[in-house]
Amino acid sequence: MLRTTNCGALTLAQLGEEVILAGWVQKTRDKGFMLWVDLRDRYGITQVIFDEERTPKAVMEKAQNLGREFVIQVKGTVIERESKNPNLPTGDIEILAADLVVLNQAKTPPFTIENETDGGEELRMQYRYLDIRRTPVRENLVFRSQVSLAIRNYLSENGFIDVETPYLIKSTPEGARDFVVPSRMNEGQFYALPQSPQTFKQLLMVGGMDKYFQIVKCFRDEDLRADRQPEFTQIDCEMTFVEQEDVLQQFEGLLAHLLKEIKGVTTGPFPRMTYAEAMSKYGNDKPDIRFGMTFTELNDLAKDKGFNVFDQQELIVGIAVPGAASYTRKQIDKLIDWVKRPQIGANGLVWVKCNEDGTFKSSVDKFYNTEDLAAWAESMGAKAGDLLLVMAGPSHKTRTQLSALRMELAEQMGLRKANEFAPLWVVDFPLLEWDEETDRFHAMHHPFTAPKPEQLELLDSAPGTVNANAYDLVLNGNEIGGGSIRIHDAETQEKMFSLLGFSPEEAKAQFGFLMEAFQYGAPPHGGIALGLDRLVAILGGQETIRDFIAFPKNNSGRDLMIDAPSTIDNAQLEELRLKLNLD
Repeated sequence: MLRTTNCGALTLAQLGEEVILAGWVQKTRDKGFMLWVDLRDRYGITQVIFDEERTPKAVMEKAQNLGREFVIQVKGTVIERESKNPNLPTGDIEILAADLVVLNQAKTPPFTIENETDGGEELRMQYRYLDIRRTPVRENLVFRSQVSLAIRNYLSENGFIDVETPYLIKSTPEGARDFVVPSRMNEGQFYALPQSPQTFKQLLMVGGMDKYFQIVKCFRDEDLRADRQPEFTQIDCEMTFVEQEDVLQQFEGLLAHLLKEIKGVTTGPFPRMTYAEAMSKYGNDKPDIRFGMTFTELNDLAKDKGFNVFDQQELIVGIAVPGAASYTRKQIDKLIDWVKRPQIGANGLVWVKCNEDGTFKSSVDKFYNTEDLAAWAESMGAKAGDLLLVMAGPSHKTRTQLSALRMELAEQMGLRKANEFAPLWVVDFPLLEWDEETDRFHAMHHPFTAPKPEQLELLDSAPGTVNANAYDLVLNGNEIGGGSIRIHDAETQEKMFSLLGFSPEEAKAQFGFLMEAFQYGAPPHGGIALGLDRLVAILGGQETIRDFIAFPKNNSGRDLMIDAPSTIDNAQLEELRLKLNLD
């Protein structure tokens, strides 16, 4: 063996033992007559000492030529360190070297392989294999493995069967853009990479598998936003003979199990909130409920007082910021500038200070007297010392803007604590949403989502009012999963396709295989897909998913390490019967 133990295992219990270690040179300290090497592997760091009085001369000379990141093998004896390091598990011992083998030399790395590195993100992504040697990245990947194992164990113990579904499938027009793959054997035809195994898992339910899961790669060729990846990993699940409550209980159990197993956190029953309530109180459908600052509508109290900015708007809505009446005018102006940024797009912000002495000071004192402002404060549940922030405009847009401000304030005030976990279910989403540009309905979730059973008849008379039998699992202000009870009869599925603008011929061409499967006794079924990348990041106390992916893409969807995507040669294009037109 090249090693008898690893660099994180040795303690005073092994004093006097002869061991062989192998790893990378973290750093060296050369005093001439004595040289220390910090030897690193996945498990930790062990200090190795080369002493000209106790180490063979040839070994000593070889050690003095070691460079950073050299791969070496050391044979020696475990001895007690004179100067102990309490920050290392191996800090009580060191290895007195008797032999040294250089397994591989190394160029000087482009950044330091340390916890706090001098490498920028782009550089570290270019040399990701070096970045993985750093403890924080390595520990994130180990943590991801632990979470994945806990998920597999839970689902397996609950009767779910792990089934692989195809990666080369048929392109569909719904949802984000597909990544397409040309077929050499079928000229002019293309596969698509799956955005989700949705139809396949439904077919597995038709096939009687009863409970399915898969930790699976999915692909979306969409315009990238911060912290989005073109390929991502889902925990994909489906169950037969279930209603919504069955699915919620099953996967509430999964997240509770992970929080207990991975973080040592015990949770009670997850709160539930309708989509309408989430939009009304928080301005988005994935609210962070670790802190307050819920929305209060002020139309009845603030309109028709001569303030045209409010009088002409559809919605006036505000939040009470606890303890922020002490903000200076400069701090408040910064918030106003923040909401006016193009990313938020607000026209401004009205503020009211609820002073400790019971008085009020506001940016609209000219239009509202003390009684008016006191009524605002009472309506918003504000206390002395709080700051009221109020916005006005079109309803949906204004709620979205105020939601962004709420989250920014929570970040500034340290209210989004990484070690606190607040899961909830959001339910009763609209089944359909109207798109003004295409002048037709789009599915809020996907075309296979069932309507609420009691609203099924409304599909004919008032489809825009129908709620979906769908649910999202939210954790700390992030949607980590979404699912629904599926349509399982051909008639309702045909009606759904029609509402979405599919002709019968188009529906048959795209989804005829599913429609036919429904003719052979499809059971009631439903499921959920959880985003593993996001879930692992939140459990790990972060929100940047790239830190928990071994080889991530950058914000432009590029792999800087292997330089992909890239061109392919003309011979490949000809074999695929493709021709590039770059004009």
